This record gives sequence, structure tokens and C-alpha cells, in this order.
Amino acid sequence: MYNAAATGVSAMKDLKAIKGTFYIHNLISEGEHEHQDFKFAITDAAKIARSISAFANNDGGRLLVGVKDNGRIAGIRNEEDIFVVEQAAQMYCRPPQDVKVSAFTVDGGAVVLRVDIAKASKRPVYSREPDGTMRAYYRVKDENIAAHPVMVKAWRRMAADEGLVLSLSEAEAALLNYLDEWSMTTVEDYMRGAHISRAAAEEIIVRLCAAGVLEFIYTGSEFRIMRSDNQ
Repeated sequence: MYNAAATGVSAMKDLKAIKGTFYIHNLISEGEHEHQDFKFAITDAAKIARSISAFANNDGGRLLVGVKDNGRIAGIRNEEDIFVVEQAAQMYCRPPQDVKVSAFTVDGGAVVLRVDIAKASKRPVYSREPDGTMRAYYRVKDENIAAHPVMVKAWRRMAADEGLVLSLSEAEAALLNYLDEWSMTTVEDYMRGAHISRAAAEEIIVRLCAAGVLEFIYTGSEFRIMRSDNQ
């Protein structure tokens, strides 16, 4: 195992695969989910960075490199795959992310990499898109979803330690009362229903999310806001 942020090229060359047929097959049997993603081939650092961003912005997770989407083991191509993983974590993520890589031999000598991504201590973690822009992702079930812009603003507010809400405004209290009755809403519906500007609606939601009062959930087609489970 090596830490991509703390080690250099020579350490990557020293990475030794250990026997792990039962272990890897056991992980594969879980399928792809909120904390696990299969990667058949590592050819695009930007795509790997999206997965790293998504896991880091959620609760962490792992990549199994050399495994097809259907769970069949193909193995990594060569040592170059490890370099691409490091490149994704260090050059395509902002801030750069620490990833831990372990190698396992399975099924007659094929090598599978387990890449562990920790939950970010401060969000958001961005990935660099092919056009050079930076975008934050969030892991939902087995998908990497582009985070809602207001969600990203709330993360930035939390990272700046500005999350404490000492008192609620009338508009904030009205939103919480609405959610107590209707469970969830979207930023757009709240803006229209409250007859306030987008900027005002976003500021209220950011403030309450940063304080841990509200949270975003993905419903399969869009992000909605609801009362936090911690409340």
C-alpha cells in the first residue's frame, strides 16, 4: 500500500501485489454502491478525479480498478494505471486528495487495485473538467452526480466555520415550518413560494445547511432540500 500524496514514483514501483482472490471477489459481490465504484480501464485522469471528488464530498469510498461494470475481473493493464490514479488525485482534484492504493492478485494472476478515498475534512473537493473548469461531485448510490451549486456554497460556508445559526429570521422559520409539513422542496419552488429573489432564497438555504439544520438529497432527477437527520 502507498499514499499517493506522500510518496513518489519510486514508491509506486515498489508497490507489491498480495494474494486476495477471496477478498476481492467478496468486495465485487457487493456491487457498485455509495461507497464503491468499479473501473475497468484507467485512461482518463479527469474521469477518475470525478469519482475521487464524489467520494470525498460524501463519506469516502473505494475504487476497484481492473473490474468491469458487470463485476468481471480484467485486471489492470500495467503500472501506468497507478500513475493515472495519482495524477487524478494530485493534479485533477482541488485541493489535492490523499488516496491509498493496494494491489491484489486474483484469478490466475490478474492484478486489481483498491483505491481508498477518505471523506474530505473540508468540502467541497473539486475535479477539473476537460474544458478546464472545476466542478464538485457527490456520490449517490452508484452514480457520481454534479453537486447542486447551493450545496457547494453551503460546503464552502461550513469550511469557513461560519455555520452557527443563533436565531431564525421570519423567512427561515417559514421554510422550516413548510418542510415540517411537506418534507422537502427545491430551491426554485421555495423561491417562488416565498416570493423572494433567488439570491435571498439561496442565502437562507446556505445558512441553514451550513448550520446542519437542512440537507440536500438527490431524488433521482434533482436535488431537494429537507430537514437534516441530525435535527
